[in-house]
Amino acid sequence: MANGREQARWTRARLGRCGPPLDLLTARFDRHEYAPHTHDEFTVGVTVGGREVIAYRGGRIHSGPGSIVVLEPGEMHTGGPAAPDGYAYRALYADPALLADGTLGGGLPHFREPVLDDPELATALCRAHTDLSAHPDPLEAESRLPWLLTALARRHSTSRASDDTLPGAGRIALAVRDRLADELLAPPSLAALATDLGLSRYQLLRAFRTTMGVPPYAWLAQYRVTRARALLEAGLRPAEVAPLVGFADQAHLTRWFRRVLGVTPAAYRNSVQDGG
Repeated sequence: MANGREQARWTRARLGRCGPPLDLLTARFDRHEYAPHTHDEFTVGVTVGGREVIAYRGGRIHSGPGSIVVLEPGEMHTGGPAAPDGYAYRALYADPALLADGTLGGGLPHFREPVLDDPELATALCRAHTDLSAHPDPLEAESRLPWLLTALARRHSTSRASDDTLPGAGRIALAVRDRLADELLAPPSLAALATDLGLSRYQLLRAFRTTMGVPPYAWLAQYRVTRARALLEAGLRPAEVAPLVGFADQAHLTRWFRRVLGVTPAAYRNSVQDGG
């Protein structure tokens, strides 16, 4: 990894519109070494370049590109480069309850091995971290991060996975879909919806994903794009359309419009007008 300026950038995502915060860190260090410290949360990081060495549980652990590192709450640790060219990583700091959902007993998950090799999960964590650092949408954060953290605990901790059988999954998913559609400008949190339905957030997410094929934030984004198309066809500009369908700004609208339709909102509007 080529030498470069050290940097660290924090982003605060919120799990639901009025939900708790979750901090995201994007960092690259050539020389910086953390002093011994602890966190109240789980630290979940993915090394994306170089190599890191961490003093942890009386020993030293090493991580390289693609490694997931899980440091448990209250565990004293350090962190620094393991080689002269430094290292880069993405990390999030998660309340323990986020990892306990979807496991039996709901107790604190324990990770015997702090460095994990799980390329699929590492890629998903990095992708979610990057997307939410750029656009910390509350519903997207609540749809993606708890789901991935539950997967982390179920795959790699000593906790046993809970039974995924959920009667009435289709009915649950449709009820959530209708609430999101009705309240697209300020959607309710998934935690609140789950409470209303007598479920855990993990159960709600599983029912929705199983029935609809996508998580709630992705379904709502596509629904918003459909609504945006009609407004663009009516002649409104993308900057005017974004807040009318619930996107944070024009950039957020453009991101999803391109994902769903393959073109920008401006290009779509121009083509429709030209074709008319």
